[in-house]
Amino acid sequence: MATIFEKIASGEIPGEILHRDSHCFVLRDVEPRAPVHLLIVPLEPIRGLSAAGEGDRWLLGHLLLVAKKMAEKFAPGGFRVVVNDGKSAGQSVPHLHVHLLAGRDFSWPPG
Repeated sequence: MATIFEKIASGEIPGEILHRDSHCFVLRDVEPRAPVHLLIVPLEPIRGLSAAGEGDRWLLGHLLLVAKKMAEKFAPGGFRVVVNDGKSAGQSVPHLHVHLLAGRDFSWPPG
């Protein structure tokens, strides 16, 4: 069964795509946790970071470089990058994605 991200990528359901290349796309989170809350989603449906393998090394790096590119445009004052893996970590869609959060101060530790 296709995830919501796969349906957005295929055009089956709409999504405000801010960036798209041959490996990933970026959209705004529908339940933002910060004034800027973007999702960087690989087109390849990897279930989560724990499901990634050595062959995904380039793609994982690409996702972070796209996050940097989006931060330059949407978060010049600083940003946080988060990857949730598994239900107990807050992953709600079983498709790897990177959260880019910005526009407010963040505390440490998160959560």
